[in-house]
Amino acid sequence: MNKPNSKQLLALNKPKGYIVTRSDERGRKTVYDLLPDWAFTDGWMPVGRLDLESKGLLFFTTNGQVGNSLTKPGNCVKVYEIWVRGHVTDEHINQALKGVESKHGILKALDVEKISVAAAKTKLRVKLSEGKNRHIRRLFGALKDPKFGTPLKVLELKRISIGNFNLDIESSTWRFLTMEEEQILMSGLNT
Repeated sequence: MNKPNSKQLLALNKPKGYIVTRSDERGRKTVYDLLPDWAFTDGWMPVGRLDLESKGLLFFTTNGQVGNSLTKPGNCVKVYEIWVRGHVTDEHINQALKGVESKHGILKALDVEKISVAAAKTKLRVKLSEGKNRHIRRLFGALKDPKFGTPLKVLELKRISIGNFNLDIESSTWRFLTMEEEQILMSGLNT
């Protein structure tokens, strides 16, 4: 039996190379190129952002209150899987949890878990409760590789969950949340 769809939330698995905007003066591909025409004409707006090089879960809504609840700092945990060039140490993880100073204010993670290491790259799972512009890239870029003294660099970034909703669709595809998924997601927020 099909579950009824949400009327106010849809999820997109954004690939790299698309910008999160309604139009681009430089003619680059936007996330609306991946959605049906009605998403643009009916005013479906992205909830938060993912930069051009990032991929993963992105919500769209026509309800400003829903969008604000999902992006309000401290209201909704977002989880990312990232590949970092450099040797990520326990000290780096501690610094990321404590926070690093940047011109954009203090950047920090709620949780950082080392998943695997391959040559001079480290795969991490990072949780944020707020997301400033290019937060994860700037956070790890402020940390130095102990072996080479160079800044760590995020090579790949994918958002895998927002709140209790986990990414479950193929890259470049979208779907409505079910009413049940929407209720569970929104019940975990301070609206």
